[in-house]
Amino acid sequence: MLDKKITRQHFEKAANSYDASAVLQLEIAKRMGERLDYIKLQPKAVLDAGCGTGFITKDLLKRYPKSQVLALDIALNMTHKTKALGGWLRKPKLICADAEAMPLKPDSVDLVVSNLMIQWSNDLNKMFTGFHSVLEPNGLLLFSTFGPDTLKEMRDSWASVDDTPHTSDFVDMHEIGDALLKAGFINPVTDMELITMTYSNVRQLMKDIKQIGASNTESNRSKGLMGKQKLKAFEQAYEQFKTADGLYPASWEIIYGHAWVGEGLKLDGFEKVIPIQPV
Repeated sequence: MLDKKITRQHFEKAANSYDASAVLQLEIAKRMGERLDYIKLQPKAVLDAGCGTGFITKDLLKRYPKSQVLALDIALNMTHKTKALGGWLRKPKLICADAEAMPLKPDSVDLVVSNLMIQWSNDLNKMFTGFHSVLEPNGLLLFSTFGPDTLKEMRDSWASVDDTPHTSDFVDMHEIGDALLKAGFINPVTDMELITMTYSNVRQLMKDIKQIGASNTESNRSKGLMGKQKLKAFEQAYEQFKTADGLYPASWEIIYGHAWVGEGLKLDGFEKVIPIQPV
């Protein structure tokens, strides 16, 4: 379980340093945009769930000039960064809220896009159910998230030092697919890729993680100050992964997914889903 209060605090503090270190997040946002290129959808309203500083929001404003663009994030400072996007006559509508407690009305958007956010959820079923609720019939959810091999080098190195979790646990794409179906989505599709980033030293990796607000927020994490000896032991353990070029790798398993809301009737609180094929 993640400590949502600490998660929010980390992202509030990271708002000013985020863009300088979020190289991976920006790259995945671009790849998400490439996937949208193949979707023939002209939404009246679109939601960027977990907008951060607005990488996806900026793309959505340009891509859908006639759509209402909403940007939601758990950190108020992140929404302030997103506020600067858009022109004088058209700005994104900002919402500071936890995506697990979706504040939008049912059937209020046609498209939900979420870039590297849903891994911060404590209840994936609840989050997907919320997305399904706000999407209109024939609506689309498109997302990316981290998979279980993310930061495996860091996790393995810390495991040789102590038994305390230093990285978050991430679910695999099969669990994600099951959660999508359970929430009522149809035609779910997931795929993954492994991206390896390299650093000149281990502390630079840890600094980048901190500057984007992605530090460990597991409720059973160590809450005390890290001793110098323990940090040194961690760095020594990481040496086993050092490349021939003298660099330190960090793996990021990226899971992509999309799913549709069926076209049907909602009667007595139940939805009769009529499957459709995306165009």
